[in-house]
Amino acid sequence: MNMSGQTHPSPRPWWSHGHVWLLIAGPAIVVVAGFFTWWLAVRSPDPVLSTHVPVKAETGQGGADISQAPAVQARNHAATGSLPAETGKKP
Repeated sequence: MNMSGQTHPSPRPWWSHGHVWLLIAGPAIVVVAGFFTWWLAVRSPDPVLSTHVPVKAETGQGGADISQAPAVQARNHAATGSLPAETGKKP
């Protein structure tokens, strides 16, 4: 068999292969999603919340509401590492 008469097809350019575009699509989608997220953040930023607690006139205390008690206990526990004192409960 004489192989010298056989012609080799010329290689196709890289952009004509489908799997190359599949590999390029992943990072391209991430870049587009990043710009979209940036646009959303610039268009509607979160408001800055005030740390000032208004004083209630009738009690003279800060605006500590009973509904905030679990959050305050959790914050204090995280800051000090000690458990809150059990008041009014007998073992």
